[in-house]
Amino acid sequence: MSNLESGGVPVTFRQSKKVILATVVGNGLVIYDFTVYSFSAVIIGQLFFPSNSSFTSLLMALLTFGIGFVMRPLGAIVIGNLADRKGRKAGLNVTNLLMAAGTALIAFVPTHASIGVTATVLLVLSRLLQGFATGGEIGVSSVVLMELAANNQRCYLVSWRSASQAAAALVGAVVGTVTTSLLTPEQLLAWGWRIPFLLGLLIAPVGWFIRRDMLETRLPGTPRPSLRVLLKNHRSPLLLGVLMMATPTASIYLMVLYMPTYLVRTLGLSPSMSLLSACLSSAMLFIAAPLFARFADRLPRRKPTQYVTMTASILLLYPVFLALTHGVGELASLLIIGVYSVVSMGNNGVTTVMIMEAFPVHHRATGMSMVYSFGVTIFGAFCPFFVTWLIGITHNSMAPSWYLLGALLISLFALARFPTQRSTH
Repeated sequence: MSNLESGGVPVTFRQSKKVILATVVGNGLVIYDFTVYSFSAVIIGQLFFPSNSSFTSLLMALLTFGIGFVMRPLGAIVIGNLADRKGRKAGLNVTNLLMAAGTALIAFVPTHASIGVTATVLLVLSRLLQGFATGGEIGVSSVVLMELAANNQRCYLVSWRSASQAAAALVGAVVGTVTTSLLTPEQLLAWGWRIPFLLGLLIAPVGWFIRRDMLETRLPGTPRPSLRVLLKNHRSPLLLGVLMMATPTASIYLMVLYMPTYLVRTLGLSPSMSLLSACLSSAMLFIAAPLFARFADRLPRRKPTQYVTMTASILLLYPVFLALTHGVGELASLLIIGVYSVVSMGNNGVTTVMIMEAFPVHHRATGMSMVYSFGVTIFGAFCPFFVTWLIGITHNSMAPSWYLLGALLISLFALARFPTQRSTH
């Protein structure tokens, strides 16, 4: 049963299911459009950042990937505040339209060979627009799911937002694998790289269709939100929440989104096989996240499962990258990456719920959006760029493990100090 009322009218089970479906599918579409860029980074580097060095071109493409995060905090504040003031549905509709515009710009922008530096500028602008949209999407969609759930089902419902991100990464990886396998390198450079972005344009009609009749989940009669009050009275969960985002952010951008590039450039695997690592990791996360969350909902406290998964991630990190860099074979590599991804990210739904429960309902969308967006901007935006640069200057293929270890220790520090008070609304 739901724990909210919409406009004073009880929300039925069927209505709740429609809202959940609209939120999860819409969120998946938004995340697909934002992350599919990472699977095309090598080709985009060649087409929009031509250089005598393929390494330099790749670095510039990854830098542009990071630039997409710069607008996330602003999007979080603007769209999150809109959702707290005007309703959750209004915020989600804005993210849908902005993401569609950014994706369309990438899909149709001419390359550097056609219009010179203007192509590079337009590519950067499209990433900024996508980043602004994503900044508001994650926090608001998470809030919608939590506000639909009974207190003993919060982690489970919110975990479907994490699962939808895994599904989006899976779809992006599958599209990348299919296009890479079916097209020649020449065809990929000429037009094939645009296919994932053209498919992403479905976000506009599909996103509007599934959210057109979406009920409002924000409780009526809640106080008016104030950014000044949020920053003054809820500084601790804001700051510690940002630090807690270090682990899930670094994990997904290294183990799922950056891993295909790492396997090709650093470990020498084939492009199609490397993309299968993202497919397998995403599929396993899609299944594991709700299972982790169901177990966590049965516990009286949020922190125990997080301590277990973080400790396990730290202990397994060095053996995982040692095995990958010492050539255990393609199949074994894929399984190792998939299992470790589940360990390090499967508990993300619980983390999200704990952060949201630290904010009152009238500040929840803005608070969660800010925590998520600042967290992923700090720890994820330039993570692929930094790791690639680190490998280049140290010539040490273990470099990604150093970055992820730092993120794990930061999150563990924040978890120990995060407030345990739980909102029941």
